[in-house]
Amino acid sequence: MDNLEALVIARRLRVPIGDAPAGSHPGWGEVAARQLDAALLSVGFKCSAALLERLARLRGETVVDLGVRVLAAVRELVGDHVQHNAYFINFPRNVPDTVEFWAGLLRESLLDPVAATRVQPATLNLLDLPGYGRYQHTYADLLAAHAELIPLAGDRVTVLEPGGSLESEARELYFSLAGSEVPLSAEDLAALRTLAAFCTDEPDRIPVRENRAVVNQVRLAAGRPLLVDTVTDVLRLACGCSDGDVTLATPTRFRSFRRAERRALLQALDAIATSAKLGDVPRHREQWKRLGERLHPGEYPRFPRAAHVFEVARGVREARGLDSRVEAALSAGRTGDAVALLEKTPGALLRRLDHMLRTATAPTAVLEAAEKAVAGASGRVLLSLREHLQNRLAPASGRVFANRHGRAWTTPDARSPLEENILSRAVVILDEEITRRLPDPGELIIDPEMLDVALPLSGKAVAPGLGTLPRGSLSAVDGELLRFFVHWRQAERRTDYDLSALMLDASYGNPEHVSWTNYGNDFAEYSGDLTDAAEGASEFINIRLAQATRSILIPQVHIYAGEAFDEAEEAFFGFMSGDAEQEGRPFEPRTVRMKSDLRGAGRVALPLVFLRGNDGVWRAKWLHLYLKGHPGFNQVEGNRVTASRLVRSIVERDHLRVRYLADLLAQKGSEGEHITYIGLQAPADLPEGARVYTPSTLHELIPA
Repeated sequence: MDNLEALVIARRLRVPIGDAPAGSHPGWGEVAARQLDAALLSVGFKCSAALLERLARLRGETVVDLGVRVLAAVRELVGDHVQHNAYFINFPRNVPDTVEFWAGLLRESLLDPVAATRVQPATLNLLDLPGYGRYQHTYADLLAAHAELIPLAGDRVTVLEPGGSLESEARELYFSLAGSEVPLSAEDLAALRTLAAFCTDEPDRIPVRENRAVVNQVRLAAGRPLLVDTVTDVLRLACGCSDGDVTLATPTRFRSFRRAERRALLQALDAIATSAKLGDVPRHREQWKRLGERLHPGEYPRFPRAAHVFEVARGVREARGLDSRVEAALSAGRTGDAVALLEKTPGALLRRLDHMLRTATAPTAVLEAAEKAVAGASGRVLLSLREHLQNRLAPASGRVFANRHGRAWTTPDARSPLEENILSRAVVILDEEITRRLPDPGELIIDPEMLDVALPLSGKAVAPGLGTLPRGSLSAVDGELLRFFVHWRQAERRTDYDLSALMLDASYGNPEHVSWTNYGNDFAEYSGDLTDAAEGASEFINIRLAQATRSILIPQVHIYAGEAFDEAEEAFFGFMSGDAEQEGRPFEPRTVRMKSDLRGAGRVALPLVFLRGNDGVWRAKWLHLYLKGHPGFNQVEGNRVTASRLVRSIVERDHLRVRYLADLLAQKGSEGEHITYIGLQAPADLPEGARVYTPSTLHELIPA
């Protein structure tokens, strides 16, 4: 129950209170509420006036118990649940020159008879030098060396609002995630699984199949009918029941199923395994083979069509999918035949629209088919195609691709151009259909800072956290100092992550870096290299923005040795910003603007990039990307060309942002009296019944 409460607080910034009993001692609850508010302020949070008023009416013991849980939840959200020590105790002051520091350690080791035996004359292994890569002082020593934070008006204050009962808050979050029009991240899928087991009802519509698989796990356990309409839905469900990957990106080791479960899965397969549906089986042939070994379809002769699925997987029965027939038609230059095949699958037709427009002898006919298809495609497909087409109007430095794990790569754009009149007509068709699907906004109120937030067309690569925004979003950076941080704790073996920063000029050239091989330059300092994280380790890079001689700053986290991001016990990245006169520790929670987990499949993480515009204002553009890197010994010097090319492709891409939907909503007009608010955080004075969209609920604005 505590985990569920923490989930609601972290995702909704609301404290579940509901109908908690009032206190019998007037004033005691109010004192406890004020104490909680003061404690929250120390980590950059505070209670709203409504929350304070509600807490003040409760029993003092209730407020104290609730306050302990609330404080723990927000501290983890901001990254303050661990002790952030720094290798150099006075960081960012007195950071030594890199070579002088190494030479000093070498000199000390040669004077130490024991250490000298480990230092070979021909090579210099930093790990052999006494003291290198390990804290030389305690966290208490660090605190004693730093003054208290000087609070300034620019410090982050995140407001917590009162919520209803835990049941109602969990239900609302469950309906939001389950009914999402966009795929969820791994963390959100885990949250959905927790919520599905707690909530007794479910939304009427669950459009994303991974979400449906999670809900089906609860239905299967309860003996209820399954929500499946393709054979792949059954495969996803079996993976989820085996604690595997419902996205099917990685193979699952299936568990042994109980007889009732086998019967339910085979019955569901038998009901949908028509000849047309069997074409989906070859895409996941090996996983179907492994599942067949667990379900024993031969023991259930009353489900013959279910047995056909496994026959296709083994190659005994032939089944040709729609994709293979479409590919064959396109390869043979028969674009008209491909269009005819795709007419019954509007989403698939629109996903291939660019290809068919380029290869068709009569692109107008393809466009006419697309115009008929838009009414049957999902809103996410329409928006994705709209973003794609607007980027076809302008030449790009390269094409960027990212998989569901955030692994990214770029290629030159070798596509032939599309006729401008065809592109313009396609854009108009999409705009009209998207506008038709948008809800009546009533009175529309938009926070200007929200306009440059990218629409969340997929959340798979975005780990939830404090201040995180979808890939492609732009947000202004306040303050004169910028500080990146990474914290990790290894699970089983020595793990060495390295925080680095690649710095480029406005033309993506003239590279410079700050890392463990270069502790600083005229405007940046590195906190020191840590090579073991059995008890947790933190690294920082401090940037004085006013003195920066580069316009592009790319923070990176490299796996030098040890466990991958998703294998470590804990790994997260974030950044802080503040004013030059602020004192404080290397990590100050009140100045944290963003913090999220690292868990991508690559060996080099690129969370975001900082850009100085022509107006002199620094802005962050969100990447959520990972490079493959090397199995070990990754360094910023070894991937700066790849990173700069990838970042340039993302920066120059014209992402579809909230501004686009806001313009369509404004043009749509209104006949209602309700209010629609879109902003980074909802104001306290909104009337009851207002529709509120913040970054955590922005996926709800994507039309069905």
